[in-house]
Amino acid sequence: MELKSETRSFGGRQQVWSHDSQETGTEMTFGLYLPPAAEDGPVPVVLYLSGLTCTHANVTDKGGFQRVCAELGLAFLAPDTSPRGLDLPGEHDSYDFGSGAGFYVDATQAPWAQHYRMESYVTGELLKVAAQAAPCLDLEDIAITGHSMGGHGALTLGLKRPDLFKAISAFAPISAPIHCPWGQKALGGYLGDDIAAWRKYDACALIEDGARCESGILVDQGLSDQFLSEQLKPELLEETCRTAGQPLTLHRQDGYDHSYFFIATFMEDHLRWLSDRL
Repeated sequence: MELKSETRSFGGRQQVWSHDSQETGTEMTFGLYLPPAAEDGPVPVVLYLSGLTCTHANVTDKGGFQRVCAELGLAFLAPDTSPRGLDLPGEHDSYDFGSGAGFYVDATQAPWAQHYRMESYVTGELLKVAAQAAPCLDLEDIAITGHSMGGHGALTLGLKRPDLFKAISAFAPISAPIHCPWGQKALGGYLGDDIAAWRKYDACALIEDGARCESGILVDQGLSDQFLSEQLKPELLEETCRTAGQPLTLHRQDGYDHSYFFIATFMEDHLRWLSDRL
């Protein structure tokens, strides 16, 4: 494990770490913000999952979370979105599959299965390694959030692991990947053609099959998002939650797109909402 950089921010420390991952068989990098309260004792953790083409750096540089995390005493953990440096056949051919597009699944299809184990990495190894880097992290007190593909990851991993995550939110998530081109391409490529195997990586399907988050789910969605109707489909999540009795707060934000300007605008709302549930 190597500390790549450390920068003071709002009295806390913005770090970037790298380590050799057993889950992916590659070097992985993550961002970690430690608030001033981390100097005095354990702090709760917000795990943020990024979207297609992103690394840890997008939210670290543009998400605007440091000031609020410093105030609330929250650590902010941001992993990469896929393994790097493998050069598998076809891995770099498109922005929405392979490099930068791990979709937070454990792949079962060759050649992806050996390395593209992002679910196991995020919910297991990453947390343990981060706690080694910063023993102040309270791994009994974790919330999960994310954007787009990472919003899909936050919803699905949060719903599947209520023992691990106490609260879930998402920015413009891919709400029903079984029913959109991004999801169909990724889930088919990583998991094969059996759609039944896709259900554990689809938030709507998980809720239909009984998964719940008792503390509720918060989602913000921009109405000028260029991916809204074809890829994100928040209305399917809304209807599924209504039918199942899963508490959901869905904010439709007029004029906002899919960019980090949108995320930074509503980041404080999400951090305060998650903090109240930790």
